[in-house]
Amino acid sequence: MLAPVAFAAAPTLEDARKFLDDAERTLLKVSVDAGHADWVEATFINYDTDILSSQADDRALEESIRLAREATRFDHLKLPPEMARKMMLLKLGLVLAAPSDPALREEVSKLAVSLQGTYGKGKWCPPEKQCLDIEDITRVMANSTNPTELLNAWAGWRTISPPMRKDFARLVDLSNRGARELGFKDTGAMWRAKYDMPPDEFARELDRLWDQVRPLYVSLHAYVRWKLREKYGDIVPANGPIPAHLLGNIWAQDWTNTYKLAAPANADPGYDLTEILKSRHIDQVGMTHYAENFFKSLGFAPLPKTFWERSLFVKPRDRDVVCHPSAWDIDYVEDVRLKACLDITGEDFYTVHHELGHNFYQRAYDRQPFLFRDSANDGFHEAIGDTIALSVTPAYLVKLGFIREEPDASKDIGLLLNKALEKVAFLPFGLMIDQWRWKVFSGEIPPDKYNQAWWELRRKYQGIAPPGPRSEADFDPGAKYHVAANVPYMRYFLADILQFQFHRALAKIAGCTEPLNRCSIYGNQEAGRRLNAMLEMGLSRPWQDALFELTGAREMDATAIREYFAPLQKWLDEQNRGKPVGW
Repeated sequence: MLAPVAFAAAPTLEDARKFLDDAERTLLKVSVDAGHADWVEATFINYDTDILSSQADDRALEESIRLAREATRFDHLKLPPEMARKMMLLKLGLVLAAPSDPALREEVSKLAVSLQGTYGKGKWCPPEKQCLDIEDITRVMANSTNPTELLNAWAGWRTISPPMRKDFARLVDLSNRGARELGFKDTGAMWRAKYDMPPDEFARELDRLWDQVRPLYVSLHAYVRWKLREKYGDIVPANGPIPAHLLGNIWAQDWTNTYKLAAPANADPGYDLTEILKSRHIDQVGMTHYAENFFKSLGFAPLPKTFWERSLFVKPRDRDVVCHPSAWDIDYVEDVRLKACLDITGEDFYTVHHELGHNFYQRAYDRQPFLFRDSANDGFHEAIGDTIALSVTPAYLVKLGFIREEPDASKDIGLLLNKALEKVAFLPFGLMIDQWRWKVFSGEIPPDKYNQAWWELRRKYQGIAPPGPRSEADFDPGAKYHVAANVPYMRYFLADILQFQFHRALAKIAGCTEPLNRCSIYGNQEAGRRLNAMLEMGLSRPWQDALFELTGAREMDATAIREYFAPLQKWLDEQNRGKPVGW
């Protein structure tokens, strides 16, 4: 085990300052080393890179645990606000707080890398057919309207996760032990403590936000269920949960691929972004340049040359990689990168705007002390790129020369429905992933109820059901990257709330007087200046202060989503009149 920490009887302010300076230097070094190793593991998945990544992660974890424990030495010393915040962040900076025992800590690192590697290498191999990876299955789910083919692909992807179940349960146990060593009830309580408010208060805040948006989701759910029933018949119930395999997405978290079935009559805006990109022979790097140019139009500096040299834009043909898009900050200064297996589609055009939002945020706070080089809360990081993507409007496409003129406002219902199938449909999924994990960490959901509880929560929040019987021989949560990779998920729910709040504030700064869904801040440097002022703060202040910097409010507010989709809500309620609503 780690040597016991020798606490001085009466630590001084100078002791605390020196400790923090040393801690930041140490964490920067081990984080950079781990970043390089993790990048190689994610882009060259094999036996050796798994080991190297695990070793680097273990070194970083060991130092993080040691420093978190030593920070308790200063618990009773009155510190200036900046130093007190750094001490708090040292304790809350761990995602998996492994036990201090070296053997158990090493086991945590190996389990974490193994789970992510299993996911990254996951393939479904139908009898006597070519094996399909996640990209192949994604395309089947997006394009097929054959319910048998969809069912087979949906169930096929979930064959990758049962082998994860035992390792996941072990990781839950070990991470809980580590969290308790740091003074938390369990890992879930530690995750919830990272939001500048008491954990229980944060949980109530999520309920408040969900209550604000739930009526819009229920209306969308009822309309989509009706349209799917028109297409597929009785396999879609008239007034129950929607079968998960029919929503165009492996996890039923994004319903945009049902738009072709649900689109309003005469709502075609007259353009197809995917076709525009392909007709102009815009490749994956070209799409990324368009996203970069958006940020440049707001006054942000161009991405460094190394970004273009070191990023992964296209899935390699010769090796396994983790294709899930992600933005990396290797050295916490200039070595930012994108890792994605981009397709030439309108969807990935939005995706690359999202990911570059992370990279530009990372660059904005790179002059902060190391412990503050992060977003105000993790939802902020996810929200920034999506905020920019909300400005990818027809007006923006006109400015790019992609289309000749904006469609008439009468076409907005179709555009709003398409956006709602992505954004609104996602909200309950974003909420329930960590609701499930928090209950797993607390023991409320034991290992022999993992799958049952998973589907109970999906029904409660999403109104979604599995297309056939599932049992505890399955481990459906592990078929989602963020569960396999132990990435907290509440950030995505918060991002879905915050991006509309940010967009509303930026649109006002830019002087937009049109309906919120028609506003684009492209080219408005005052909006960029205000945005950058918030981004530069990093994690140096509570998120409420960062939110106030841009919006003038200190509370997250989902009314911006309701405002953005107000015309659609009215239209949905008209379409649903006389039909079952809810499940």
